[in-house]
Amino acid sequence: MTLRRATADDLGAIMALERASFPSDAWSEAMMAEEIASPHGWYIVDEQAGALVGYAGLRAVRGAKDADVQTITIAESARGRGRGRALLRALMAEASDRGVHDVFLEVRDDNPVAQALYVSEGFQEIGRRPRYYQPDDVDAVVMKADLRGWVAARHPESSASAADAARAQGGVCS
Repeated sequence: MTLRRATADDLGAIMALERASFPSDAWSEAMMAEEIASPHGWYIVDEQAGALVGYAGLRAVRGAKDADVQTITIAESARGRGRGRALLRALMAEASDRGVHDVFLEVRDDNPVAQALYVSEGFQEIGRRPRYYQPDDVDAVVMKADLRGWVAARHPESSASAADAARAQGGVCS
């Protein structure tokens, strides 16, 4: 597993995975390109043998105390091997570096595997958005994690080095 910062050159591979993973509500190529290029976004990719098998994105405005996990996507053939957790931890580490206190996300109500991952990393359900995912009419489960608690729970010896430790687990290069 190799995690690295996404670049504009990754857009084609990201979009192929996006369309395969979200056939009814994939982001447009223009939206994804804007997210990757945004100074408020932080997107990473997961490569295996030179092929992109996952990506994830964080929206965290510098100086803001909250951030949003925009997406985490793993190719079906690469699921169940800890890649989603590594991507999530890398996003949380970046959010910590940006001074964020709370991280939010929405997850499909019909995706219990992702919900379980988020709960295991300290997220709690704080609400629901009925029929959020269209055209499927699937509710969004809104979740929140206290990032300072997440850092302290995973690295009680030194919250200052928590981001570096999370990055080391996933092999992320800034």
